[in-house]
Amino acid sequence: MSCMYRRVILKLSGETLAPEGFSNDGQSSAAFDAARVDKVADVVARLSDMGVEVGVIMGGGNIWRGRFTDDMNPVNADQMGMLATIINSLAVEDALTRRGKRATVFTAQEMNRFAKLYTARAAIDCMERGEIALLAGGTGNPFFTTDTTAALRAAELKADAVFKGTTVDGIFDCDPRTNPNAKLIRDITYREAVEKGLRALDLTAFLLCMEQKVPLVRVFSMDDLENILRVAAGEPLGTTVHP
Repeated sequence: MSCMYRRVILKLSGETLAPEGFSNDGQSSAAFDAARVDKVADVVARLSDMGVEVGVIMGGGNIWRGRFTDDMNPVNADQMGMLATIINSLAVEDALTRRGKRATVFTAQEMNRFAKLYTARAAIDCMERGEIALLAGGTGNPFFTTDTTAALRAAELKADAVFKGTTVDGIFDCDPRTNPNAKLIRDITYREAVEKGLRALDLTAFLLCMEQKVPLVRVFSMDDLENILRVAAGEPLGTTVHP
């Protein structure tokens, strides 16, 4: 299978690694399902084998999301979320290594015993060697989502595209889970997405992509992880967002 992209930032939710059907209510943690971790690693490895330079942004929602209560310090809560993304990235790194794929976890925080400190140059060097860069720890700051991290890293690393997975088929004009008449939007600009208040990515991520002219964001269902490979090969799944 050939690929139409040179360098991709792949945004995966933490729930991708969790047991099937898990929904984090903010008060519990499902952590991992070993088979699903292996499946994620298998698809990421195959994406790399297509000749794509791959950077992976993991969410942390299988371990931690939000706050226990509104009284909880939001900075502490976000720092816990950043640590959750690092745990997830280490799990995926282990599964990739067991498949014979070289991968490096980079973190936005210094923790040299566990991972390398992120710099754009180090991550680019890693990907240019054919290794997979696991970009963990969010932006390193509270109040920013992993969607914004994906947009930031795409801009810094000069990626051709961001692949963002959802539980629906792409970006709709309203929520398809509550409105059966919702219409799938196949093509939209960053500005239009912001003006329409669409939330497939958060507002900060859309604005960053728009300002930095990130070439493409592909939003599609990752209920079937094989869709990652189909999109990489050029299949017109989901929604394309662009400058």
